[in-house]
Amino acid sequence: MRRLVAGTAVMVACSAGYALAGDLDGNRLRLAGVMAVWWGVAIATTRWVRRGRPALRRSGGRLLLLVFLAALVVQLPGLLTAPRSSSDAYRYVWDGRVQLSGTSPYRYAPLDDRLAALRDPVLFPGLGPADRSGFPTQPLPRTRAQVLERSSNDPRTRINRPQVPTIYPPVAEAWFAAVAWVTPRGWGTRGLQLGSALVAAGVALALAALLRRRGADPWSALWWAWCPTVVAEAGNGAHVDVLAAAWVLLALAAASGRDRGRRQGDRLVSAARMGLTGLLAGLAIATKLYPALLLASLFPLRRNLTRVLGTGLVAVATVAAVYLPHWLAAGSLVLGYLPGYLVEEAGPNRSGILSLALPDAAVTPVSVIVLAAVAAAVAWRVGTGSRSVAEGAAVLFGTLLLVTTPSYPWYALPLVACAVLAERLEWLVVAGAAVLAYASVSVHPLPTVAYSAAAALVVLVTLGRRALGPRLLADDDVGPGQLVVQGLLALVPRRPQEIEQRHQPEQVAHERDVAEQAEPRLQ
Repeated sequence: MRRLVAGTAVMVACSAGYALAGDLDGNRLRLAGVMAVWWGVAIATTRWVRRGRPALRRSGGRLLLLVFLAALVVQLPGLLTAPRSSSDAYRYVWDGRVQLSGTSPYRYAPLDDRLAALRDPVLFPGLGPADRSGFPTQPLPRTRAQVLERSSNDPRTRINRPQVPTIYPPVAEAWFAAVAWVTPRGWGTRGLQLGSALVAAGVALALAALLRRRGADPWSALWWAWCPTVVAEAGNGAHVDVLAAAWVLLALAAASGRDRGRRQGDRLVSAARMGLTGLLAGLAIATKLYPALLLASLFPLRRNLTRVLGTGLVAVATVAAVYLPHWLAAGSLVLGYLPGYLVEEAGPNRSGILSLALPDAAVTPVSVIVLAAVAAAVAWRVGTGSRSVAEGAAVLFGTLLLVTTPSYPWYALPLVACAVLAERLEWLVVAGAAVLAYASVSVHPLPTVAYSAAAALVVLVTLGRRALGPRLLADDDVGPGQLVVQGLLALVPRRPQEIEQRHQPEQVAHERDVAEQAEPRLQ
């Protein structure tokens, strides 16, 4: 217990340091320094606290409450200041306010004078309700140069890209509207920050419960609760990706339930679980779109084709249902700025790893092929247990980030949740790489270097896990350094005699275990 209190205090201090670091969006070098220190302290602190877990493991239901409080407390310093490294929360506040006025957020850009009555000094410090911007909402341009010009910021408002309508899907918009409905206008982004902090703490609670149900260490949920990216992008940044991570986690939990038999009642339960899984996956997709990859990890394709198709259909129907009201209100404008965003993001840092070896014309099709191949492999090999399903999701989300190399660290929030649930913490380095990519986005080679290093580390640790095999399952204290060393050794070619000697002890141990299990039956 003392370790948990001390570790929480250290992480609160780190969170407060981030909140008091000033404008990190405009000073990316300072952001890189702050986050590098924070990540180092978070890793050391979380490992130290988890080593004291045997004394706390018997605390039962009280354990879940402690995890929730440890996750919530570290979020609180971020609520005391405005978002430090991103201005997305101001757009969220605006979108919620526009919806409460009865207008579709996909129809008009924030600077459009038809929405002038909704302006306030928090969102529009240089433009009042009686002022005129002179900007009417216009169709999106087609060339990238024109799109970049249209997406530029305006000093009269804190909302980013104020000359284009919103990009966010309907479930995200519903979240913005719900928070705006209960938040006083003078609070600015505080309502969304508080809501995101509560969601992040709830995800930590759910992770602890799911790990405990599986017989794993529930204190591993601290890897999510104290992850610098989670703390910075939830309680302070208020990014809606934390809500997407929550939907993803719930979908994984629903998919990993067990069917008890083939009786009629059990079939109904199985069908209900399939529908619930599809519903939750659809809500995740309609929150941030990229969780669509999650569908490949929900059920093993080779044994549950009917269930896979049923879950997919429910997910698609859910997305269509939540888009329908906005389509009726905005028609063809329902996609908002999404087409322009895709053009805008086709910059020099996108798909950086593949760009090292491929011509520009081949990067996009190869990216699609790689993601499709990984999704197909996961869908074919994934099991039905919660760890297997979560591991498949972690591979999918991690591969998506490594292939596309985005410079937005909040995109990694679902990956962090899946990696913790799957107990595949090596994927957290991809979340760290996203932070470095964001901090160095204007220095072309650095984002690619960060993601390349993360990819290499993930590969080495994966090889190390395979090399250790049964020994890894028997020893929970195997560190990342040992896994990396084993991965490097696995890359060294071995002669047939060495391979036989290496596997001989494991074969003998396996034969001994089989003999011991068979002995009682012989007696």
